[in-house]
Amino acid sequence: MTDTVLLTIDGPRATITLNDPTKHNRLDTAGLGKLREAIEKADADPAVRVTVLTGTGEKTFCSGYDLGSIPAGKEARPSSETHKDSFETVMDRLEAMRMPTLCALNGGVYGGATDMALACDFRLGVKGMRFFMPAARFGLHYYPGGLRRYTQKVSPSFAKRAFLLSEDFSDEDLLRVGYLDWLVERADFEARVNEVAARLAGLAPLSMSNMKRAIEQFAQAEPDIPAIRQGIRECQTSEDLREGLTALRERRPPAFKGR
Repeated sequence: MTDTVLLTIDGPRATITLNDPTKHNRLDTAGLGKLREAIEKADADPAVRVTVLTGTGEKTFCSGYDLGSIPAGKEARPSSETHKDSFETVMDRLEAMRMPTLCALNGGVYGGATDMALACDFRLGVKGMRFFMPAARFGLHYYPGGLRRYTQKVSPSFAKRAFLLSEDFSDEDLLRVGYLDWLVERADFEARVNEVAARLAGLAPLSMSNMKRAIEQFAQAEPDIPAIRQGIRECQTSEDLREGLTALRERRPPAFKGR
């Protein structure tokens, strides 16, 4: 069986590769556990000064969480359960890595993967890539960490366009709004990833790790997390979410009722 998450460490550079291209590199619970293990192993290696996160193939970086694995029972809990391998906790762990991280977006980025990229310090995209966040299309309420990263690392306007409008974004759109730091041609992609990673790996590690933490601290806001989680619970037990997931499986438009 092919490993769906690969980790290689070469001197000061760690590379984590999502490796399930036939499924657009999407993650289920097992894949999230493997991703967390790779993050922790790279983070624990004192020689590592930069971690690159990328995907296999040329079509999709990652299509997010496997919505097909969400039960169709009374209470649907897609990604906000508070256990160590929930999507929320793994993305928070990625963001908290000691040294700088570079997300090398080798293709389209969708759903939860859009937050995975934001959990990294830098994002380099390839021309032709696409983006969409379908949470509202299915009745999902996104978890606090992801909403914070969207708002903090890009802008409240972008967060509203992505979540409330469920808008599709092109590669140039993503560069324009600040989601991407760089956008390059496919032929130049690997060389540019290597260039940025080598630059990060060559700078003073103590200075880098401490300034990374300081920048994140200065960017923090103080939202009412309990109120946000209450809203999440309301959506998790809603008829709308059950209808959204059923419509997804049945390949039809959902008929939401607001309850």
